[in-house]
Amino acid sequence: MIITGSLLIVCVMLLLGVSVYVAFGSVLIFIAMVGDQSISGYLPTGATGIRSLVLLAIPLFMIAGGIMEKGKIAAPLVALASMFIGHIKGGLSAAAVLACGVFGSISGSANATLTCIGGIMMPHLKKAKYPKGQSAALIVSASPLGLLIPPSSSHILYGWVAQQHVLKCFLSTVIPAIILITLLIITNQIMLRKYDNIELSERPKPFMPTFGRQGRLAGPALLMPIIILGGIYGGIMTPTEAAGIAVVYAIPVAIYIYKGLTWKTLAQTICNSGVTIGVVMTMIFMVLIVSDNLIAQGAPQIAKDMVYSVSDNPIVILLMINVVMILIGMLMDDISGLLLATPILLPIAQSTGMDPIHFAAVIGVNLGMANITPPTAPLLYLGAQVCDTPVAKMLWPTLLFIVFAWLPTLMLTTFVPQLALFLPDLLLGK
Repeated sequence: MIITGSLLIVCVMLLLGVSVYVAFGSVLIFIAMVGDQSISGYLPTGATGIRSLVLLAIPLFMIAGGIMEKGKIAAPLVALASMFIGHIKGGLSAAAVLACGVFGSISGSANATLTCIGGIMMPHLKKAKYPKGQSAALIVSASPLGLLIPPSSSHILYGWVAQQHVLKCFLSTVIPAIILITLLIITNQIMLRKYDNIELSERPKPFMPTFGRQGRLAGPALLMPIIILGGIYGGIMTPTEAAGIAVVYAIPVAIYIYKGLTWKTLAQTICNSGVTIGVVMTMIFMVLIVSDNLIAQGAPQIAKDMVYSVSDNPIVILLMINVVMILIGMLMDDISGLLLATPILLPIAQSTGMDPIHFAAVIGVNLGMANITPPTAPLLYLGAQVCDTPVAKMLWPTLLFIVFAWLPTLMLTTFVPQLALFLPDLLLGK
């Protein structure tokens, strides 16, 4: 009764548009009413969980992402990419995809990636007469790269919940992200064939001096992921320490080099990030309590029995897990979806022989795709605002990007384990 009622309340309230943390708070009230313990009895579970030092990396990366977004740190990266391929048809939109990948590797946030790259690239794409709806859909479809390319807040949470090596979780989605970038660019190029009025930029002449100047300008921005990832994988710092370094490094770069922020606007940016952090940490607090209670009620075993009552074929089971994760991702954000799905679905995946690090890649691709999949598609609606484009114009191109880029990436990631395990095993050992 508790499991069924909890899941029903979450689904109904999220479909009605209620905030995630309020929906899970309502579930907590329901559990306290029908269970044998008061609400205060569940509070230590959430309080203990959010005190974890590992989770401190999430708000720090959020602050770093906010500083980067407002500090114009991504602009020179976009200019550098455009200089190489802007003179080719489809090159400017390909530069947008690459910029999403690079920015995502620093911010670790799909929302920050979409807001920043969308705001920078859409005016250039419109000026060059690229199709507005398709261009906005491409940026939306590429923005979840912030969830796949390390460091990713989602994988910090997954490693913590699943008790897995966080650095291995980071590395598990690198190759799937490269596959996704490639498929997005190819799909977009094919879709652009019917447009003949696209204006191409001229390749700068002389090229090398211009490249040198632009490279020097982009250098501080490019150095940021090198410092963060090099420090983490070099064993010099933990993800939490790297997140702190990212904040410290981003402040002078944004204020004194790219001059996108002043000390006054920096304070406002940190305050705005603080509001987001408060919402996220409250949400984690609520979801942790509900998730732990569902585990105590035997939800993982019940879910496993239900799946195996349908089929014991590993391929069918993995397909069913993917469908469930997509549905979860369509209803809630990546963080709450991950916290809810991991303890319930990971045991089922492991029963088919799937490695937990492999599952980290599968759940990352799933939740990334779900965030752009209609009808809920939170990133799609955010993209409509950022790119000033009606959702109706973005809907069909987004579906094409899902079918021809995201779904193939998901299937390859699910059924070819080495795509997720090769880099973790190579760099960190089995």
